[in-house]
Amino acid sequence: MDRRNFLKNLSMAGTATAAATSLNIAAESPKPHEFVSVLVDAKRCIGCRECEAACATQNGLPVPDTKDKSVFEDIREPTPTQWTVVNRFETENGTVFVKKQCMHCNQAACSTACLTEAMKKTEEGPVIWREGKCMGCRYCMVSCPFTIPKFEYHSANPKIQKCIFCYERLAEGEVPACVQSCPVDALQFGQRREMVQEARNRVSDNPHSYVQHIYGEDEVGGTGWLYVSPVPFDEIGFRTDLGGEPIPELTQSFLYAVPVVFLLWPVFLNAIRAKEESSALPPRDQS
Repeated sequence: MDRRNFLKNLSMAGTATAAATSLNIAAESPKPHEFVSVLVDAKRCIGCRECEAACATQNGLPVPDTKDKSVFEDIREPTPTQWTVVNRFETENGTVFVKKQCMHCNQAACSTACLTEAMKKTEEGPVIWREGKCMGCRYCMVSCPFTIPKFEYHSANPKIQKCIFCYERLAEGEVPACVQSCPVDALQFGQRREMVQEARNRVSDNPHSYVQHIYGEDEVGGTGWLYVSPVPFDEIGFRTDLGGEPIPELTQSFLYAVPVVFLLWPVFLNAIRAKEESSALPPRDQS
């Protein structure tokens, strides 16, 4: 984004944020029952990593070598060039494979923290990033409880990279690429309320096969990606300290304090620019 567009977006952000009230935020709160969702069954996952390859192909990213099992030697995180990864965990109940990507929170902290609405929670549920609106503040990275958004630090034109739930595929009536690629149905796509019910059925019908918890049903107000597992979630890399309160509600008081700063910031930048331009002018002829 060039300087002019940056200042324009920054000014718009200050004005828009200043106009926000608790009533507005409440009115814009997502409706979880309308969102799409994916249920991940860690008991079924075989660690084939076909989902990784499908994601890369769909999004024009480097396609990983799915036959390379050495990647399981370390616990991996999504990166700017790999939006989803599968990790292997050795537990007392055997080997468990788990897919990791953006959780697409019902009330996404990254979206709430974004002052220019570059990070947007869509009506369908996916949280997407819009390049033309981003001013590079990286508040989305700081606010995410799952440390998902990644910044391209080594790029001349850096972007925020993360899973966007195959938003374009959804618009065309297709399921996410990772879901379509899974050979063992470890990933199931549908409306969130349907996936919650499916998860409950699996857990209740197979009490000795699954822990009695659905990760993502309540965590941070609920997420678009839900998980069932044969072992406790803290044994397979999940945060279990997040609670059920949406992150935006915890940071609301901070966000309400932001408008004053961002309303004055463009004025400050413009003043600097005016001073620089004034200094660059030749001195007036005093004769």
